[in-house]
Amino acid sequence: MGNPYSLIVEKAVANLGFESLNPMQSEMLKISKKAKQILLFSPTGSGKTVAFLLPVLEKAKVPNAGTKALVVVPSRELALQIEQVFKSMGTGLKVSTCYGGHKVKTERNNLIEAPVLLIGTPGRILYHLEKGTVQASTIDLLILDEYDKSFEFGFEREISAILAHIPHPEQLILTSATRSATVPDFVKIQNPQILDYSSSEKPAGLEIKLLRADEKDKLALLMNLLASINSGLTLVFCNHREAVERISGLLMENGIQHNTYHGGHEQPQRERALIKFRNGSNPILVTTDLASRGLDILDVQNIVHYQPANSETVFIHRNGRTARMEKEGTVWILLSADERIPDYVPDYCIESTVPEAKKLIQEPYFSTLYFGAGKKDKISKGDIVGLLIQKGGLLKDEIGLINILDYESFAAVPAVKIKKMIQLLSSEKIKNKKVKIACSN
Repeated sequence: MGNPYSLIVEKAVANLGFESLNPMQSEMLKISKKAKQILLFSPTGSGKTVAFLLPVLEKAKVPNAGTKALVVVPSRELALQIEQVFKSMGTGLKVSTCYGGHKVKTERNNLIEAPVLLIGTPGRILYHLEKGTVQASTIDLLILDEYDKSFEFGFEREISAILAHIPHPEQLILTSATRSATVPDFVKIQNPQILDYSSSEKPAGLEIKLLRADEKDKLALLMNLLASINSGLTLVFCNHREAVERISGLLMENGIQHNTYHGGHEQPQRERALIKFRNGSNPILVTTDLASRGLDILDVQNIVHYQPANSETVFIHRNGRTARMEKEGTVWILLSADERIPDYVPDYCIESTVPEAKKLIQEPYFSTLYFGAGKKDKISKGDIVGLLIQKGGLLKDEIGLINILDYESFAAVPAVKIKKMIQLLSSEKIKNKKVKIACSN
């Protein structure tokens, strides 16, 4: 009979749609069986999440043994991404997430039956440890994912307190996209096994191009670039919220579909912005570096540095949003006439030009339909697909991404049909319940 753990891993890999693990994941799987402390440095989009989730399967061999693995992350978005990856493994093991902005009561109810894997932000994880809704004594595996970002965000106190609750885990794993990240003394790293897959070589599928404006103002250059790209998901990075809003105003004046994403927005607003970006309703997202980590979107085709990154680390993380998992992508660095090329720009960057745009930016194919019900109302993707086909008159291949949140849901549908669909669905029910259906703002 084969090793049960090996069989679980094989099933998880198959469910993820992989033919095999990549070298980094294979090495992590091998050393995780014996190493007590591991530092994993690997670029975003390299499959790092799968790599550190594989050891969770080993810790979960004993049924009904409480929470065995804890993943601490710097952002809500990253917590939800990891949860989705784990669910895609199809193990049937319970996973829960905890983060600021999520109802504490909902989390408490989810934790009554302890999940095998718990994922959360530092402050909310510490809250549950202090309240006893999470039992630290059962946790064998502690993972600090993107640990440098957590410390950059000022979570030293919370992480130190979490480590005080779990002072001697059987295994401690720290991950980052770059090796330049330092580990504070209070983490008590001693002789760790280091997996360094960070590299200064040109990532496969990635092109970096530099564009220079004729004058100080880069807005005209940005507009020409967006018109030239004219398709695909595009992230436009700025260093400050004010620049994000200024660019957004310009795009709005020109009738260009887009959204903004920064720390000045409330969480629900940020969540909707990401949903509409992922599903292509708003294929341009103007953002601060808040979006440089934690967004696992495979099909981002363009990264635009409207304002140069403040450091090489930030530059790497921004670029890591594209050319993920063997996909292709282009990074565009925009400089004004008097800006110098940052020292961190690699030698393989190509100086280029953008031809004057001769056509307007195309309207997105999709718009987003809002449903005023979600997981807590027992709504499933199947319910929404059935309604859109049977009552909304859509064909199956016309339906885009569907997102089900706790109390609301979203579906990408053809923009030209959304008004008619709202009329058709205005009196329909889902699960025998009248649900608000509208175009998402």
